[in-house]
Amino acid sequence: MSPRLLFPLQPFAKSDCYEAGCDEAGRGCLAGPVFAAAVILPSDFFHPLLNDSKQMSRAQRDLMRNVIEQKALSWSVAWAEVEEIDRLNILHASILAMHRAIARLFIRPEHLIVDGNRFSPYPGIMHTCLVKGDSRFASIAAASVLAKTHRDAYMEQKAIAFPQYGWNKNMGYPTPKHRLAIAEWGPSLLHRKSFKLLPDPLLL
Repeated sequence: MSPRLLFPLQPFAKSDCYEAGCDEAGRGCLAGPVFAAAVILPSDFFHPLLNDSKQMSRAQRDLMRNVIEQKALSWSVAWAEVEEIDRLNILHASILAMHRAIARLFIRPEHLIVDGNRFSPYPGIMHTCLVKGDSRFASIAAASVLAKTHRDAYMEQKAIAFPQYGWNKNMGYPTPKHRLAIAEWGPSLLHRKSFKLLPDPLLL
């Protein structure tokens, strides 16, 4: 039996209102924007594959993206650009991306549940931060899937213009091959200048 069936995701934290789950993808990357999603699910939504996106295979995430986008009451995806990450720092840029995703929902939520322990209040909407919320609540897990799949698609598209960095495989994360490419080619316009792109001293 699937572990998810043994320990199902909770449908919501507050059951008497429209509640949106929020999560981001790409905080730890060396290149590319940070993406965020906000999702309002029906109260009876269930799918056995839904989980924290990091615990799912790519095929499972792609399948669940289609399910979520079809079944959600409302969903949206937004991002903060590399320049905003470098100017604001990655935490504040991630929160900015989440605020943008919330603003794009066509149903205004009455409560937000946010993965993690840091968030800036969104005007007029109460929120609750939940550590490991993406493995506990369905709407946060759904947001993690949308943020991850939309960001991966973005990085795969950018890999066409910047093939030397292997973004179609590493999605901008700090893999050894990615760092070797930065050492050889230098940083691109999509690399986060405020991040430590190479070890110091250089150990590649």
